[in-house]
Amino acid sequence: MNVSANSASGRLAETRSTALFQLAIELPAAVLARTLGTDITVAVKWQRAAFGTWAAYTARSAAESPIPAGKDQTRHGPR
Repeated sequence: MNVSANSASGRLAETRSTALFQLAIELPAAVLARTLGTDITVAVKWQRAAFGTWAAYTARSAAESPIPAGKDQTRHGPR
């Protein structure tokens, strides 16, 4: 396998993982398992991994945010 094929293969695996993480976030485990044709335990593991990743991301983002916690600066409702 040449270098460009290895590179494409790596990008494909990364893209596949990203898609699986997104599905794990959006779908219930039973639907995810049925959709992917996997066992429910595999779907649950994907969900735990995805939620763990997103929980760490949101916690890190909140820590770096210039907006103090609890101070939502978006406007809700009519102006």
